[in-house]
Amino acid sequence: MTDTSKWTPYVLAILRIITALLFLEHATMKFLQFPGPIQGVPYPLPTIMIIAGAIEVITSALMLVGFQTRIAAFIASGEMAAAYFMGHMPYGFWPALNMGEVAILFCFIFLYIAFAGGGAWTRDSARRPATASA
Repeated sequence: MTDTSKWTPYVLAILRIITALLFLEHATMKFLQFPGPIQGVPYPLPTIMIIAGAIEVITSALMLVGFQTRIAAFIASGEMAAAYFMGHMPYGFWPALNMGEVAILFCFIFLYIAFAGGGAWTRDSARRPATASA
């Protein structure tokens, strides 16, 4: 078998970057209606949607560059848990029927990143001093 563990930090970084970009898209849909408006959301946005969008912009930007990645991912995970229980769960138990699959996936991907870190290519790793090798 080929040892693929050397690729782990790079694949984790790709997961972090792609997920952050997808999360940022949700914020642009709220604030800029790009690439389109969110269906069923009234404009001007309710306060809770403005707060959610602000969290999405800030945490996705931080995760995108890998700065304070674990904290940003933890906050984003919490937002997605709240989004699921407040916005999807009232429409039924099953995520496939209440359209909550995306919120659940974001929640658990962000929770994983909060514990695993950002992988390669982060500002966090660039700020750490190099350890002296003996």
